[in-house]
Amino acid sequence: MSTNPVRLTEQALIEQFSRELNGGAGRSRKHESADKQVSGKAEYIDDKLTLPGLLHLCPVLSEHAHAKILNIDISECLTIPGVVRVFSWRDVPGELDIGPLAPGDPLFARDVVEYHGQVVLTLAADTQEAARAAAQLAKIDYEILEPILDVEEALKRENYVEAPHTHQRGDARGALAAAEHRIQGAFHIGGQEHFYLEGQIAMVQPGEDGSVTVWSSTQHPTEVQKLVASVLGVSMNKVTVDMRRMGGGFGGKETQAASFACHAALAAILTGRPAKMRLSRRDDMRITGKRHPFFVRYDVGFTGEGILNGVIIDLAANCGYSLDLSGSICDRAMFHADNAYYLGDVLITGYRCRTNLASNTAYRGFGGPQGMVAIEQIMDHIARELGLDPLEVRKRNYYGEAERNVTHYHQKVEHNILPEITRQLEQSAGYEMRRAEIAAFNRQSPVLKRGLSLTPVKFGISFTSSFLNQAGALIVIYTDGTVQLNHGGTEMGQGLNTKVAQIVAEVLQIQPEQIQVCATSTGKVPNTSPTAASSGADLNGKAAEMAAITIKQRLVEMLTRLHHCEAEQVQFRNGVIKVPGHHFSFAEVANMAWLNQVPLSATGFYKVPGIHYDRAAGRGQPFYYFSWGAACSEVIVDTLTGEYRLLRADILHDVGNSLNPALDIGQIEGGFVQGAGWLTSEELVWNEKGRLMTDSPMSYKIPAISDTPPDLRVNLLANHANPQQTVYRSKAVGEPPFMLGISVWCALQDAVASVSGYQKHPLLDTPATPERVFWGCREAI
Repeated sequence: MSTNPVRLTEQALIEQFSRELNGGAGRSRKHESADKQVSGKAEYIDDKLTLPGLLHLCPVLSEHAHAKILNIDISECLTIPGVVRVFSWRDVPGELDIGPLAPGDPLFARDVVEYHGQVVLTLAADTQEAARAAAQLAKIDYEILEPILDVEEALKRENYVEAPHTHQRGDARGALAAAEHRIQGAFHIGGQEHFYLEGQIAMVQPGEDGSVTVWSSTQHPTEVQKLVASVLGVSMNKVTVDMRRMGGGFGGKETQAASFACHAALAAILTGRPAKMRLSRRDDMRITGKRHPFFVRYDVGFTGEGILNGVIIDLAANCGYSLDLSGSICDRAMFHADNAYYLGDVLITGYRCRTNLASNTAYRGFGGPQGMVAIEQIMDHIARELGLDPLEVRKRNYYGEAERNVTHYHQKVEHNILPEITRQLEQSAGYEMRRAEIAAFNRQSPVLKRGLSLTPVKFGISFTSSFLNQAGALIVIYTDGTVQLNHGGTEMGQGLNTKVAQIVAEVLQIQPEQIQVCATSTGKVPNTSPTAASSGADLNGKAAEMAAITIKQRLVEMLTRLHHCEAEQVQFRNGVIKVPGHHFSFAEVANMAWLNQVPLSATGFYKVPGIHYDRAAGRGQPFYYFSWGAACSEVIVDTLTGEYRLLRADILHDVGNSLNPALDIGQIEGGFVQGAGWLTSEELVWNEKGRLMTDSPMSYKIPAISDTPPDLRVNLLANHANPQQTVYRSKAVGEPPFMLGISVWCALQDAVASVSGYQKHPLLDTPATPERVFWGCREAI
């Protein structure tokens, strides 16, 4: 290693010192993997070179939603050339159950299958084709049992994966009885398939002393590490999980990626050969859970001005056959059943209903969107009852001052910037003028109807399980001035690695190109929280910032000692470090630190302050802060067919001091379109036997570019730093924009309501498919 790096010339120092740091925190910068992704050079797990002796796994799935397993015959499977072994629950040396929070998720079905698509066996073969051919020859005899496939039936039978939970303030029933006006309603909110571009996949290589290296497409490497160790019956230090990037996750790889890593690890340990499990899209969609469908009932009182006066909401989540994360998801739906509105006297009950479907799981928003849809339905319903503009009803119920700024779970709503966001968006979108134009258009157009809606978003940021609000990072600096960055977050396309690199670059005042972000590894940063709850940049960025500050402080202390100056006289700026009478490059200072025996690696750790929640009492401060936003969407509907188009969307969203405006705008655009897809086109259908019928792109429709409005205007709210001490006063941007898509569904209801002269509320189930819109128009007529 050279001890004498080349010094910058005086002119080069001056040029570098005067040049603005390109790409530090707060500046737009393209995704660090963008070039590799568009050129096909970005490496995903299935792109890795085939390991010698690699086994390919294929699952055998249950063909019944609920049945006893009577007999399994695998004799014909073993006749296929290349088949090495068939695995079942009997082969598991450690724990069979891999439930993330509570038991209930067996790696293999043992005596009973609980849903259509549950894994009963896995086939290991030399090729994927042989494994798949053999899997089709397995013969399983069943005794069919009665399944529960309907959430209303489960609710009626009180068939739950967890006991119901309530949030209560005041006397909701008393307020309802005294209310000037009162409405009731019930409707269904559909689920959503994650439809990540890269399906579920894991590859495992056995090592010495019973150890394994796991490459898993997961949002939660530590949970994969823990569960693989549990299934194998070994300690966690025998398992190393590596995760460079995912081709999308959206929550579907928070808990449910673990089982496929466990299957591959089991095969690797029992055969001594590396193993890979890569699901086909159809198997992936049948095996894995979705966004929770909800059944919503409400009974709401209000004044003649549309102000809430007594609210009872029942949120019944269709959890599938096991708990998974349903308890926390249903809790978050309850937390967000107010969205942006002061509910007054309120009773909200969350029911965790057990059905014989795949266990539903995390999805972008984590229950929050379902809670928000419930209250936005109520806002529209009140507006139709009173003949008011729905936006006016919304604004009258916004959180305000004094006693009207406390949520139903008793957290104070501070720094409420929603009235300002609404004012700005109303003006920039021309809401009032367009509302009048649309009303005039609808009066003279008997077939085509237009709808307009402006809806708000208030989304709480933090894991509601407080212990998850922590993160670690490891930074290593080399003597040539380059940096290796390790953190506990996972990159799934959202730009987390780019943002964290920018944060470190900002602290050290170097170019992001000098920073190599390494694959997330449980061997580098232990005991990580999942990359979820919009917390990736907040937690891991702050941990990386603290690690970088630690090293910077060491460098400053060294320079003050060597150059006999004060710490305030040491300046880091644009790759140049200045002390009185001297300018050094960052590489020179790094090499100087090595020569002076100053450590050039540091860990950082961060935990979110002030989070607390007493679940039994239903009160506390579960969120560190709120993200705010609003969207105004316009649609046009053909009332004779139910077909519709999204014509325009205007969005104004709060990200605090943006870490990367370009990435944040991309997240907002993508979240909005994905949210609109959930509420319009993405319909999940099961048959009477519990089989998922929409199990491929042929039958399940995610939004395409043609579904994006031709006029899409996205702006970041300016001059509103996060009042909390987040990294550079930024705000989370992963999940909140998803709920901006609610404005599209409300605009569709607005268009359908115009058929009745806005006298009747259509109460559309979601997704509001053309069929549902058509029947809504028929009922209005």
